[in-house]
Amino acid sequence: MFQRNGALPDTVVRGFGRQWEQALSEVLSPAHNERISNQEESMEIQNITVEDLRRMEDKEGLVLQGCGGDPGEWVQGINDLLAQKGILLEGTTFTHVSVFQNEGLTCLLFPFDDVKLDIGKLAMWRLQTHDTFGGTWLSDYIDNRLGHEPAQETPGKPDCPLIGQDGNIFNLVGIASRTLKAHGMPEQAKEMAGRVFSCDSYHKALCIIGEYVNITSADREAGRPHSIRQQLKNNKAPETAAPKKAAKEPER
Repeated sequence: MFQRNGALPDTVVRGFGRQWEQALSEVLSPAHNERISNQEESMEIQNITVEDLRRMEDKEGLVLQGCGGDPGEWVQGINDLLAQKGILLEGTTFTHVSVFQNEGLTCLLFPFDDVKLDIGKLAMWRLQTHDTFGGTWLSDYIDNRLGHEPAQETPGKPDCPLIGQDGNIFNLVGIASRTLKAHGMPEQAKEMAGRVFSCDSYHKALCIIGEYVNITSADREAGRPHSIRQQLKNNKAPETAAPKKAAKEPER
């Protein structure tokens, strides 16, 4: 993006605006290019994934899209632009920036954690330069470009009445496996059995079973009251046959 490290004015990088690619000289005016400091700044640029972005719902920042070329040049150039516009305050700069790939574009995330900003001026600058930088707020980018993948719920351990049962390990594994399958967890049942039969002690086998089911007492299960549906079913009065109509007496 910026002329530095010997980059030629006609060097082509990916752009966000009307053109899929654009020259470095087309992004900034010559005056701005001359203001870019050649002094090395202390900065940290890390590569992240879109999955990392999805975990940043409690953070806010500025995402720039189509940032081809050296990320360090982009960071220094954006810091210079925002300082010149009076957006970065009290001499603060973006020093911890993340780079990621999405939809064929290289994007930069400038988090707001460690900088002081005039957020009103930044919002106006973002709108005015959107055709060039594709700037959007991190929260909007997550909502509109990544979407929210539903969190996969980890199934809880079902209760399994093993206490009081025949302690033969094959019997216990069989009961636990049937319990898991009854709760829609056949893969866990298969995994549990494989681990149990490959361990080297009875105690370890019981511990493994306990990782998959809540070991309960068979007596407690037997004394547990039926569900409301089962109680209604048990107490439902049997249907009685409809009374037969009295035979019609013959006419006299």
